[in-house]
Amino acid sequence: MAIRLLIADDHEVVRSGLKTLLSGTDIDVVAEAASGSEALRLAAELKPDVILLDIRMPDGDGLTALQQLKQDQPAIPVLMLSTYDNPTYVSRAVSLGASGYILKGSGREKLVQSIRAAAEGEATWTREEMRRMTGAMAARRASGDLEAALTQRENEVLTLLAHGLTNKQIAERLGISYETVKEHVQHVLRKIGVADRTQAAVWAVRSGLA
Repeated sequence: MAIRLLIADDHEVVRSGLKTLLSGTDIDVVAEAASGSEALRLAAELKPDVILLDIRMPDGDGLTALQQLKQDQPAIPVLMLSTYDNPTYVSRAVSLGASGYILKGSGREKLVQSIRAAAEGEATWTREEMRRMTGAMAARRASGDLEAALTQRENEVLTLLAHGLTNKQIAERLGISYETVKEHVQHVLRKIGVADRTQAAVWAVRSGLA
């Protein structure tokens, strides 16, 4: 089944270029938006599988639109698109719930892989991006300020999560059930004081676990 994509960018040439790059793939561009407000309207109307959202647009920047999108349509994954390799933008994007950050100079393979991963509910942040963004993000908690110490198994799960493995892959690697991995992940999130697995991965990198 095709992945339904909404592209939001204020430059028509960029939108056209992205559509050309995605032609012949399993990704179907169902709508285009030229502003943040238009992206919000189309997201509510069409419920796309993934939104590709430019960082800098008229009528409110992309990060403001991202924040509103995650409030209004929290189930729709959003990938941020930018010309700027800016760690502050990246850290704000991850803190607001983006699934990834793609530079406009990225190749077709990177673009397609990121959209597919987002459609599957996976974050696409690389370890390098996480290392860089931690310099711009305040630590949620210091390592010694945990609600409770992580068990050995929880540390293993957190390390694999930080390396980008899905719950299914972690289960296969550790020889435990998928449901057990989900339970471990929830315990880890609570103990280290973060809201989601992306923030947990950032915390793990910052703490030297990954």
